[in-house]
Amino acid sequence: MKRIPALLLVAILTTSALLPISAFARNNAKSQARDTRKAEKKQQKATKKALKAQRKAQKKMVKKDRKNTHYPQHSY
Repeated sequence: MKRIPALLLVAILTTSALLPISAFARNNAKSQARDTRKAEKKQQKATKKALKAQRKAQKKMVKKDRKNTHYPQHSY
């Protein structure tokens, strides 16, 4: 009869020891998912910034090209 309370006590202690470990693993998975989303967002932001800089440089070249274009002078 002493075995049943002893087994029950061991089962309770084992369960209570495993619960925090599983909770930590779940939080770690959430943290990794958040970090992944954050990294993707950072990558998208960098890509957007690079495209903006590229468009700006292209517009600047077009503007400079227009400025340097010399039309033939008209004699009136």
